[in-house]
Amino acid sequence: MQKGLTQILFAIMLFALPALVSAEPAVWDSYAKRLELLRYVEYWQEPAGAVPLDSVRQLPEREWQSNGKDSVSLGYGDEVYWFRVNVRNPGAATAPLFLEIGYPVLDHIEVYLLEDGELVKRQLLGDKQPFYQRPIYHRNFLVPLSLSRDDELSIYLRVDTTSSMQVPLTLWDQDAFYVAEQARSLFEGIYYGIVLVMILYNLFVYMAVGERSFLHYVGYISAMPLFLASLHGVAFQYLWPEATWWNDQAITVFLNLVVLFGGTFSLHFLNVTSANHPFLNRLTVGIVVMAGVMATAGLLVPYRLLILPTILLAFLGCTTMLVLSIVRWLKKDPAARYYALAWVFMLFGGIVLALSKFTVLPRNLLTENATQVGSAMGVILLSMALADRLNREKKRAFEAQQRLLLEERKARMAQEKSLRIQQEANTLLEQRVQERTRDLESLNDQLRELSATDALTGLKNRGHFDRTFSSAVVKAYRFSQPLSLLLLDIDHFKKFNDTHGHLVGDDCLQMVANCIRDYVTRPQDLAARYGGEEFVVLLPDTPKEGALRVAEKIRSRIEETGFRVSDEVLHLTVSIGLCAVCPSQADATKDIFSWADGALYEAKGRGRNQVVVCEPPSVQGAEPVMT
Repeated sequence: MQKGLTQILFAIMLFALPALVSAEPAVWDSYAKRLELLRYVEYWQEPAGAVPLDSVRQLPEREWQSNGKDSVSLGYGDEVYWFRVNVRNPGAATAPLFLEIGYPVLDHIEVYLLEDGELVKRQLLGDKQPFYQRPIYHRNFLVPLSLSRDDELSIYLRVDTTSSMQVPLTLWDQDAFYVAEQARSLFEGIYYGIVLVMILYNLFVYMAVGERSFLHYVGYISAMPLFLASLHGVAFQYLWPEATWWNDQAITVFLNLVVLFGGTFSLHFLNVTSANHPFLNRLTVGIVVMAGVMATAGLLVPYRLLILPTILLAFLGCTTMLVLSIVRWLKKDPAARYYALAWVFMLFGGIVLALSKFTVLPRNLLTENATQVGSAMGVILLSMALADRLNREKKRAFEAQQRLLLEERKARMAQEKSLRIQQEANTLLEQRVQERTRDLESLNDQLRELSATDALTGLKNRGHFDRTFSSAVVKAYRFSQPLSLLLLDIDHFKKFNDTHGHLVGDDCLQMVANCIRDYVTRPQDLAARYGGEEFVVLLPDTPKEGALRVAEKIRSRIEETGFRVSDEVLHLTVSIGLCAVCPSQADATKDIFSWADGALYEAKGRGRNQVVVCEPPSVQGAEPVMT
């Protein structure tokens, strides 16, 4: 029992030992070029309210927590942290050094340097300060310092930020730093040069072929480097060194634009529609819309409130687009071959960066540059995908041209054959042309007859009457011949039609038409149905007396003709208006018809079943006489 308690107490002491013993100082070797300080760093979370340096120095050792790792990544939050590290120089000479804080989006950093317990330097840094207030113009935070022989330097940092609490500390020999910076600058230049070339190339391709997927791709590869430049401090150094507020907001804005343009490019390039992939299409469209909303919100909402939702949306968008590429690859879409590989590189970098921000992965050279390297590889592979797509389009166009040439050759051979057949058929065709012409003339005569005939009564129709009437008036005027016009209307036909029905009414109209036809026998005379129950009779070269006899005969015949309806025999009557005139002008058709119509209405007014003759006025402007 006692032995077990001893083992437990020993384990507890081993667990608590790092918190009770201060970290060993970092040793600067005179032959060293750089020294990573993170394993020697201790940190302490500041309670509510700012704590001055003197109070921090008087904290008990148990309050400090030793890091003991290659990274310091405490995630997102409102907490303020103090960091301290001791550096000793056992060498033989003074070393001019740089202290690099390699995370350029920290808001407020207070750096305190102490020698032998005395404050020798205080430096205020952070991206909330204008860029040109930094002691060294660099995207990361650099503090120049010197470390004398056998001297020990204490470094305290107070960090307050809305971004991820990552404080990578590196001690550099100044000459070595500038040498390393040349390589890093070269790497940055290569990356941004690749992106710029790809932007211009794809813009030219878009202007050449007019395909919208290239324009969406330009938006994506423009937003991605701007996001990385904002995250790595390059944009703050070269693009907006005085815009401290925008420097924070640009990260969320451009990251959301990456998701937005990446989604729209994926939908267009991979042809993911609501027809072939309804769920994936709706999911991607939803992510694109949310990214657009959050990109707009990035201009209004503070960085600390928007960064976590933005990272989550970026993670979801990256995963979704990777799934899209894999699904389309499995569907045998040729465009998805390079596309999937490109997104594997790009999205792997984005996922690694997101996991490092959530402290799932440590912050190191790989996690910090994974997005940049992955995006460069992705841009190259996507350009290869676009080039492959253009080649396939060109190949399809060439194959289509070959098919057209083959079809043209076949068409030419068929044309030659058809010419021979045509020559052989011309003789037969000429023989049949005359037969067809005669047949067509006969058919045309029949068609003209049908088009001029009322289908119900068999009399001529109104259109034929109008044409014949106009010609007859012109002829009568030219040769000074009399012309008579009879206008007939069945008495009370509407009542008859409503009582006995339309079918009986049609039989009635046919009966009246037959009666009229019996007394219109001359070739030049014309009987026509004018409309409804109205009929007209045109009698060229007929004076009033002759027209009156014809009208009375028609009226009497209709009145005498019995019309059987079921078991009942009915008798119909008609009212007739007559106008006989020698036209005084060639266009007197309206006047003649108006006079006959007036006579018809006079006949109806006098009791119907009678003929009324209209005597045209002898003086212009006078009233016609009804007899």
